[in-house]
Amino acid sequence: MTTDLEALRYPIGQFAWVGDISREQRARWIEELEEAPALLRSAVSGLDNSQLDTPYRPQGWTVRQVVHHVADSHMNSLIRFKLALTEEQPTIKPYDEARWAELADSRPADIELSLALLEQLHARWGLLLHSLQESDWERTFVHPASGIIRLDVNLGTYAWHGKHHTAHITSLRQRMGW
Repeated sequence: MTTDLEALRYPIGQFAWVGDISREQRARWIEELEEAPALLRSAVSGLDNSQLDTPYRPQGWTVRQVVHHVADSHMNSLIRFKLALTEEQPTIKPYDEARWAELADSRPADIELSLALLEQLHARWGLLLHSLQESDWERTFVHPASGIIRLDVNLGTYAWHGKHHTAHITSLRQRMGW
């Protein structure tokens, strides 16, 4: 049974994938990843500073922090893709998301910085993803906490991640009547 807090934390559910990932599934995920910046921009459209500084759930990040987090996270993911494509099973460096969300470029910063960054980042990421050969999707990296991660699974994770955080904002707007 899902608790209310769990529903606020995971408004679209958690990412899960079992079995083989088809070419068609990857194509859908790439499309979702490419659409993510526009959907996030739409989700925050018209919000004022007070609304941007509202947490999406109790003890959660503010809308502003969520936007900056998506940019931070997706930058890291693109780098992880590039490392996995150019090195043999590299071990990536994790980062403290919560502490990053408290830095001056996250907590008080204008969201346009991250929205514009995401648009360009995802355009570049899309170019890379569309260029991959079938065997490239099997390449891996090692996350010290999560173990070995295949690029096709990481693609699905980040297609979900963009929708997940956009839903934090759209769900909050719905609850608050914004």
